[in-house]
Amino acid sequence: MLKSLVIRAPGTNCDQEMCRAFELAGAPADLIHLDALVQDPTRLDRYQLIGFPGGFSYGDDIASGRIFAMRCRERLYPALRGAVERGVPIIGACNGFQVLVQIGLLPGPVTGESWPQRVAPEQSVALADNVTGRFCDRWVGMIADPASRCVWTKGVTDGIDPSDLDDVWTLPVAHGEGRFVCKDQSVLERLEREGQVALRYADNYNGSQNAIAGICDSSGLVFGLMPHPERYLEWTRHPYWTRLAPRVRSQETPGLRIFRNAVQHASAVLA
Repeated sequence: MLKSLVIRAPGTNCDQEMCRAFELAGAPADLIHLDALVQDPTRLDRYQLIGFPGGFSYGDDIASGRIFAMRCRERLYPALRGAVERGVPIIGACNGFQVLVQIGLLPGPVTGESWPQRVAPEQSVALADNVTGRFCDRWVGMIADPASRCVWTKGVTDGIDPSDLDDVWTLPVAHGEGRFVCKDQSVLERLEREGQVALRYADNYNGSQNAIAGICDSSGLVFGLMPHPERYLEWTRHPYWTRLAPRVRSQETPGLRIFRNAVQHASAVLA
């Protein structure tokens, strides 16, 4: 059976939800503190999926996700690089997305290039303050980019009636620093050209460049997004679920579909 790893740190608050998402998708999770992995990075080799959950790791005292990310860059980068190279899907939601971009796992090397062996890639994208300057906690309409190579979102809206998409294809967000920005225009153009944009906001409430809500690396395995798919595993989590048509509620939620996609991919590649 596939096993997934969810990495927590002081201040993490969505770890149990992410563990449950992996379990419902078919890959029971072990929840392990970052300190334990720093002491023994080889523990990552035992898992076929890896998750970086949301929350306020280390209180976001320096910057959102900064301490978590820097510890990973210094001590876990070779193990994380090895996981990607052997085909392990990795997800980071909200604070986890902030961590992944600061580690350098996103957007990752250009298509066809290898991961640096010893030193993590330089950071080229970031999650800045929302354009409103305020924390935002709401449900947001999403658009899955059909050109994306992301294994987590591949075909995620298949089977959903187009008339239901506006109601169904939404995800909860809760962040003050979620505005996606690139180091320069060339990075943004590369993400669009290479199919690394996985999700966009329908209304771009936080001012992200090109309304980007989530990206993947060039392999499609590493996926970061500001919304929380792990908070949308049942229809009863939807803000007006009782008004959704029965045909909608007979299917899996978009949140669960995202995790199911990754587990199915790992089953086919790593089993």
